[in-house]
Parts: sequence; structure tokens; C-alpha cells
Amino acid sequence: MESTWTFNVGPVTFDGVILYMTALTVLIVLGLIYWASRNMQLKPTGKQNVLEWVVDFINGIGRENLGAKESPKYALMSFTLFSFLLISNIIGLVTKITAPGDVSLWRSPTANSTVDLTLAILIVVLANTLGVKQFGFKGYIKNSFWKEPKVMLPMTIMEEFTNALSLGLRLYGNIFAGEVLLGIIAEMIHSGWFLLPVVWILEMAWIAFSIFISALQAYVFVLLTNLYISHKILAEH
Repeated sequence: MESTWTFNVGPVTFDGVILYMTALTVLIVLGLIYWASRNMQLKPTGKQNVLEWVVDFINGIGRENLGAKESPKYALMSFTLFSFLLISNIIGLVTKITAPGDVSLWRSPTANSTVDLTLAILIVVLANTLGVKQFGFKGYIKNSFWKEPKVMLPMTIMEEFTNALSLGLRLYGNIFAGEVLLGIIAEMIHSGWFLLPVVWILEMAWIAFSIFISALQAYVFVLLTNLYISHKILAEH
């Protein structure tokens, strides 16, 4: 079982690997967007075309869940969230670096349950905060919780917690499992050099599949984010 590098600031323990991998992910996202958006043309080609396709795709998610009027307000947030999650999910597939003592020095930030659950909790808190802003506190309670049948109120409250858990753990389970299996495949090489072609084929196939899963999980996270927000800011009819 891999361990990780941690350090303390006062009584608080930080995961150093997650911190610098998150910072690296942010730098990669900023670098890619800057590179793709330089020298913008009226008729997009190449990298600009890809960037605009991604933007349109994310905007489409917002329109489907929030409507044409509300979705532009959250378009930048959705694009930022999708970009961060996509790179964060994939970055751990690039290589495997360990220090003595089997301390992992390179892995996806989203392969950590704390990161994923924190993101999920922030999304749920944001959605509820936007609901209060939209309707006022009384209107928010009526729109989000005091629905027919009233007997379902406890389940409606509990749903807020289950939404955060399912949103975070779904992302964590898929990304963490993908990296674990990739590591198991890599360890097969120690069984003998004759397995090298098999290991190489399995590695390439699993990396391709993991990239697809990474993109899918980023899409699902953004989709559910827009869905949760829509439940809080759009009036029930």
C-alpha cells in the first residue's frame, strides 16, 4: 500500500503531494487555455476550434439544466470546474514516481477522497446559498424542502447529504481504482521480461480507457453541479 508525503503546519496535517499536484494541475489548465486562446480568429481552426467546442459543450450542459436565461451566469464556473477535473483526473496516468519507503510522489488530486468530498460539499453549499439568494430564506425553504408530500421532508433534508457523498465518492472511486489497476499492471513486468509486450498492450489499453473515464467523470460532475443548482434557483411548478 502506497503512503504519501505529509507535513504539519501547527496542529493541521497537509498532504504535500496533493497540494503540489493540485497546483500543477491549475498551472497546466491555465497554460493550455492561454495557448489555445492566443491569436483568436473569427474563423476558428486547430486549437481554437477545440477550445470553442469544449466551451460550447459545457454551455450546452448549462442550458439543458438551467435554461437559456440562467445558464450564462454559471458558464465560466462550469468550464473552470470541467477543465480542472479533466486534467486532474488524467495527470496521474502520465507517470508513477515513488520515493524510498514506497511514498507516492505523483498522483491525481482527484484520486484522494478528501479532495473529492470537499469539492462535492462546496458544490452543495453553493447550490443552497444560491437558492437563498434567489428566493430569500423563506422562499428557499419552501422551494427546496417544503414540498408535497410534506411527510417526505426528512428524506429531502437527508438528500442534501447523500448528494454530497455520491458526487464526491463517485469521482474518487473511478479515478482511484483506475490508478490502482494501472499500478498493478505495471508491477507485472517484475514477473519476467517476456511479459513486456503484454504489459505494454495492457498499459496502453487501460490508459486509453482511463482517459475516457476521466472525461466522463468530469462531465458527470459538471452535469450534476448544474442540476443541483437548478433545483435550488428555479421555482418548482
